[in-house]
Formats: sequence, C-alpha cells, structure tokens
Amino acid sequence: MKNMKTRFNRKTRGPAPSGVEGFTLFIAMVVMGTILLVATGIVNLALKQSLISSSGRESQYAFYAADTGIECALYWDVQNPSGNSAFATSTSSSISCNGQVVPSVGGSYVSTFTFNFSPEPYCTIVTVTKAYIGSVLWTTIESKGYNTCDTSNPRRLERAVRVKY
Repeated sequence: MKNMKTRFNRKTRGPAPSGVEGFTLFIAMVVMGTILLVATGIVNLALKQSLISSSGRESQYAFYAADTGIECALYWDVQNPSGNSAFATSTSSSISCNGQVVPSVGGSYVSTFTFNFSPEPYCTIVTVTKAYIGSVLWTTIESKGYNTCDTSNPRRLERAVRVKY
C-alpha cells in the first residue's frame, strides 16, 4: 500500500475540497506583510523625529549666534567707551566682538560685519543701517546667526534678530 497523505476537512472529516489548499499560507503572508508595513512606518517616524529634534538644537545655536551679534552691535552703538557710536555715518572706527577685531565699521549709512565663534562652528553677519526719517535718525540692526559657517552644508540654519530704534 502506498503511503499517501490525504488532506481532510475538519468539519466533515472528509477530503478537503479542491482550491482550498494554501489558504492558511495566504492569510499568514497578508498578516505578515501588514505587520511589516506598520513596523516600517514606525521606524520611519522615529527617524524623522530624531532629525527634527537635532535640527531644533541646531536652530537654537543659530539663534544664540544672532543674539550675540545684536548684543555686540548694540554695545558699540549705544555704550561705546569713546562716547560716540562706532557706527556713526561721519567717521569709521574699529570694534571688537567675541575677541575678534572688526577693523572698519561706520563711515556710511550701512555697515556690515561678520565674526565667527571659536572653537564652535557658528558665525554671525550683522548689518547696521542708519537712516534719517524726517529729522530723526533711526537705527536698524539686523543680525543673522548660523549654526555652521559652511555655506555648502545642506543642514545650515539661519536665524535672524532685528532691532529698530
């Protein structure tokens, strides 16, 4: 007698109807695919959250750089030890920010200077604009801070602060 395995239907205890073989395998594959899809989505979400949290930290560094630039420009415009603004439109002068000497600012209505933060990779570009509106001299200081000075870095962030008085 040949050793043949016959599939039986559990309900009728007879042979399984044709076309039903492999149905369990199909259901298992669908369930496994669904679980794999959900797991991939969760991993993708976790990676994006990690990227967002690190960009938040870098954004904070860029803001700190911009804030430092504003503070430096305000100091030299308002609290200059010589008594005159370092950004006067009539004369130019040199200032020192973060231990770096900026040799020539002032002497025109627009002064722009940059400085880097050592040993950190942050940098700042500060623009001081003096303008007469009527008979009143208005000063606008705009400071742009960057989390990295490398302009080719795709994750370079810019934060700006503006003061007008």
